[in-house]
Amino acid sequence: MTSEQTPGERAEAVRSLEAEFSELISRIRKIITENAHRVSPGMLPGAYKVFTSIVRCEPVTQAALAEQLALDKGQLSRTVRELEELGLVTRTPDPADRRSSRLSATPEGLARLAAARAPQQGTLHAVLEDWDLDDIRNLTRLLRALTNGTPPG
Repeated sequence: MTSEQTPGERAEAVRSLEAEFSELISRIRKIITENAHRVSPGMLPGAYKVFTSIVRCEPVTQAALAEQLALDKGQLSRTVRELEELGLVTRTPDPADRRSSRLSATPEGLARLAAARAPQQGTLHAVLEDWDLDDIRNLTRLLRALTNGTPPG
């Protein structure tokens, strides 16, 4: 804290940042819910999160996915089974451990995900169109530091 800052000013700045994060989280939740329904009408946001995590990490074991997402293995198993029934994911034997299987998105799942994400595809680019490139890089640097819990470098 610099000498020109008071503890009250710092607290107010942090409260303002929290409010902006709250608004951002609300908007992200809305997008996730909309995308989930576009992938499969009635799909819950949690199932969408599991599906997109499989897409991002594929091939992935269910145990690794449960650890990554901090989910109960039973709940994850039910969600994966639901995604399989929808034709979005498939299981293949894990060559490293035949008792386990690896999860991957199906071509149909990838196509439905791409279609679901299409409406937002250019949104961030459009919002940042008039931003200075250094401002975008600075925001990225600051968010990375915040995410890592380190001071900005």
